[in-house]
Amino acid sequence: MRVPGLSTVVFLLAFTPQLPTELPQIRFNSGQNVVPYFEGWIRNPDGTFDLVFGYFNRNWKEELVIEPGPDNNVQPGGPNAGQPTYFLPRRQRWLYRLRVPADFGTKEIVWTLTARGRTERAYGNLQAAQEINDRVVMSNGNLDPGEGDPNEPPSVKIAPIQSVTTAATVSLSATVVDDGLPKPRASRAPRGSSSGFGAQVDRADSAPPKALSVTWLQYGGPAKATFDHVGPIPVTNGQATTGVRFSQAGTYHLRVIASDGALSTTSDMIVEVK
Repeated sequence: MRVPGLSTVVFLLAFTPQLPTELPQIRFNSGQNVVPYFEGWIRNPDGTFDLVFGYFNRNWKEELVIEPGPDNNVQPGGPNAGQPTYFLPRRQRWLYRLRVPADFGTKEIVWTLTARGRTERAYGNLQAAQEINDRVVMSNGNLDPGEGDPNEPPSVKIAPIQSVTTAATVSLSATVVDDGLPKPRASRAPRGSSSGFGAQVDRADSAPPKALSVTWLQYGGPAKATFDHVGPIPVTNGQATTGVRFSQAGTYHLRVIASDGALSTTSDMIVEVK
């Protein structure tokens, strides 16, 4: 049976230019702007809500300082509402939480960022589809495993530091306590199978489990804070230590993230540099 129009459809499909499976991406090390992101909202036990934001620094290397004001503005109530003022490269998620009252209703919070001549906005509200929970944030956006998950996030405490100047490296020490979960998964012994071309080895489960670690990042400050370790620092006997140097005087906001490989906890510190 002939389907009306079918030959025409086949003809068009046959001569439709095919798009490339992968489009080339242009990477900019510097010169690009920053886009704020609304990640979702959390319902608190006392009836209040937390609006959760992150950002996307379009640069692959450049780190930007955008102080509260016309170019870094949270409204209503701003311009300074505790938002980040130091912007690390690329996508940084779940960094900024703003608490709103129980009667917030259909109101909206607008975070505006202007950099390199471009203005971007993120709109935080209580739309039902945007609801998340602390477990989602602690797992860096992975699916909530539910109430039956026994794993609890680690706790982290930052040791106080003495007076800080730009002349020396400052030691940062974090104490981490964890419940030992998730437990390391036992690695399967490599399986060999005989064939005419020799043994084939299955290494799918041979990767070591993630260890307890901490990561430091800069949330605010007038200039760059340089850490001795970039990336996760292993926790040994409950301790993780690194050094940091400040390029100029001022008030710096640092954050440490403790992770057990599945869930994480953050803690902040303010450093006055003379």
